[in-house]
Amino acid sequence: MKSGIHPKYLPITITCMGCGNKIETRSTKGKDFSIDVCSNCHPFYTGRQKFVDSAGRVERFQKKFSRVATAKAKTAKAEKPQEETPAN
Repeated sequence: MKSGIHPKYLPITITCMGCGNKIETRSTKGKDFSIDVCSNCHPFYTGRQKFVDSAGRVERFQKKFSRVATAKAKTAKAEKPQEETPAN
């Protein structure tokens, strides 16, 4: 391998904010960071249902798309052509 062209590969610690689990690994990023959910506390891996909503993301999503659905309904209602009676 050529020397001097590869980034430094440093040990870091990843901390889970949900359960406090610490994972030691290596990265080129070079600094420790935290995550919201890890494999020790994620419902998919544990088999236990746990509602995970950080910073009201679900409510924000529902609010955003309820406005879109309302606007589409109004547009569809306004654009609905009136049925014409056939001339005999």
